[in-house]
Amino acid sequence: MRYTSNDPAETEAFGEALAKYLRPGDVVAFTGTLGAGKTVLTRGLARGLGCRGRVTSPTFTIVNEYDGDVPLFHFDMYRLASSDELYDIGWDDYLARGGVCAVEWSERVADALPPDAICVDVARGETDASRVITVTGLEET
Repeated sequence: MRYTSNDPAETEAFGEALAKYLRPGDVVAFTGTLGAGKTVLTRGLARGLGCRGRVTSPTFTIVNEYDGDVPLFHFDMYRLASSDELYDIGWDDYLARGGVCAVEWSERVADALPPDAICVDVARGETDASRVITVTGLEET
């Protein structure tokens, strides 16, 4: 699936629509450059999953948790050196809790991701505000 967003509001709306295809236990592995819009897309995921609270980047906390119809565990791997550090903060426990794990900078912990992770690449588009979002590994039902 490939989508072109023209501005942050459309990126967030795409995230909300994408959430309709997610199930408890899914892992969404984000890639994209700094400032590409991964957190904006995650805000939409949170809204689509029925989560409450303000969604912010977990760069300094590593993970933010949002309660909702389906809980969202929002990870930012930018500051981690390896997947060993991810396991140290309880990655296996998060996977077992039945929420959706959204993982920014997932390429840094690729060896810890399940083989059925849904991959979402967010790339800058032709304008400063536009983004090209490519989703693989998602079964549309």
